[in-house]
Amino acid sequence: MKSLNYLNKFFYEYRFRILIGILITIIARIFALVAPNLIGDSITIIENYLRSGGNPSILKKNLISNIFFIVGASIMAGIFTFVMRQTLINVSRFIEFDLKNEIFQKYQELNISFYKNSRIGDLMNRISEDVSKVRMYVGPALMYSINTITLFIIIITYMLSIDVKLTLYTITPLPLLSLVIYKLSKRINIKSMKVQESLSKLTTIAQESFSGISIIKSYTIEQELSNHIEDVSMETRNRHIDLAKFQSWFLPMMVLLIGMSNILVIYIGGNQFINGKIELGILAEFIIYVNMLTWPVATVGWVTSIVQQAEASQSRINQFLNEKIKIINKSSKILKIKGEIEFKNINFTYEETNIKALSDINFKLKNGESLGIIGPVGCGKSTLLELIVRNYDPKSGEILIDNIDLKNHNINNIRNNISYVPQTTFLFNDTIKNNIRFGKSDAEISDIKKYSKISCINDEIEEFPKRYNSILGERGINLSGGQKQRIALARALIKKPKVLLLDDCLSAVDLETENTITQNLQKETNNITKIIVSQRTSTIKMCNKIIVLNQGKIIEIGNHEELIKNTEGYYHQINYKQNKKTH
Repeated sequence: MKSLNYLNKFFYEYRFRILIGILITIIARIFALVAPNLIGDSITIIENYLRSGGNPSILKKNLISNIFFIVGASIMAGIFTFVMRQTLINVSRFIEFDLKNEIFQKYQELNISFYKNSRIGDLMNRISEDVSKVRMYVGPALMYSINTITLFIIIITYMLSIDVKLTLYTITPLPLLSLVIYKLSKRINIKSMKVQESLSKLTTIAQESFSGISIIKSYTIEQELSNHIEDVSMETRNRHIDLAKFQSWFLPMMVLLIGMSNILVIYIGGNQFINGKIELGILAEFIIYVNMLTWPVATVGWVTSIVQQAEASQSRINQFLNEKIKIINKSSKILKIKGEIEFKNINFTYEETNIKALSDINFKLKNGESLGIIGPVGCGKSTLLELIVRNYDPKSGEILIDNIDLKNHNINNIRNNISYVPQTTFLFNDTIKNNIRFGKSDAEISDIKKYSKISCINDEIEEFPKRYNSILGERGINLSGGQKQRIALARALIKKPKVLLLDDCLSAVDLETENTITQNLQKETNNITKIIVSQRTSTIKMCNKIIVLNQGKIIEIGNHEELIKNTEGYYHQINYKQNKKTH
């Protein structure tokens, strides 16, 4: 139950609602217990009348009065039970909402490395399936637990006040019940964990299959994938069945133990009645009370099962919520960003792979200057950009923005002043218009068209039936790679950043279009500091400064004219090869 202690803060927050729910539960149970007492009293009245005789009209009057009170008490019990359910179930929905928001907020705060080591399906399962399991604990399980405890206390207290011996015999099976529940619960907790793990695995495979459907079809591996999903589904099914087998033991055990209680009441109470120690009405009342306890006792198993599943789910949620946030926002100051960037002896190693991506990187850019970065695959180009937007922090060295250490800047303010277009473009299943103004929600259509023209995508958009209101589909599936990249570029420009980071974002665009976009960027972004990563020298040749990276180190630095003079250098050779291909 340690994992579920995390929910105590929510219980405290909604303590008044819960207390009202508990009070209403007590009132509802009190009204529910009026009927057995009056039924027992009615039987006693009839028994006395048959033994001793009496006035029939008085008998009739007493019975009608009891019937009237039984009906009234039942109606009131029903009303208060309805209010009880509404109160406590609503609390569970509030807690579910708060917990989902907390998880999602944690998702937003975690650094990129966490996502690289996590599966999307598992993350989705925690915020959906796991939270649903927890809600069952804070809602129905809590409600039925309060109901059961209240009923037990009131009924057993009343039974003891009538006949101690008969009550003790009646509750004799309950310790055995507790032992059985304890033993079964331990196994259920383990099996619930396995079920949730299987569900996460299945969700992940399904999500990846939907996202990569075009690849799956192109490689004609539909059958292999179906077989794999079938195997995982079979595993999940078997674990569900295994869990259900243990859960199915609860109800039979409840029925057996309640049946034993009924037998004891009839036997012991019957002997007491024969010996004249108790009245028939008392015996009937006890039998009703025992059977009233049948459902609450039966729910003990169900509630225990819910608690165990919630424990398993909350443990998975806690594991995630306890994940350490490595990129910490240390400042609340909102500074005006000019766009000067300086790297001082920057070193960076990926913790997951222990691969050193950058080593002793040094350069400085003034506001409005441009830097081109080129080099072989895996040399650290993208990593350098990731450091500027603080997706990672360097292991050593300083990154200065306007002569202030990046770590001392407000992280949100920095990111608001930077537009970053990564290698892999992500577009939302929304209109082109909304995708472009994603970073500036109040952008007018005139601005959207302006930056679309700069990105050389406006003419193509205008040819679509719905133009800028065209739906792109999930991940922009309805567009070509080059179209996706140019829309992403327009989205970056409309933000009017102080720093523009382009990570090989024109790789799917033809050379002619690329040259036009490059020229447009020169005209429109004079006051913007630009860092452009590319595999093409044609993309970066107009930059004020160019650095060549290899194995995380700067091996060449200068402008285009200076670098091509070094005939033995990487830049000269790659420029020669690319120019040869274009001619």
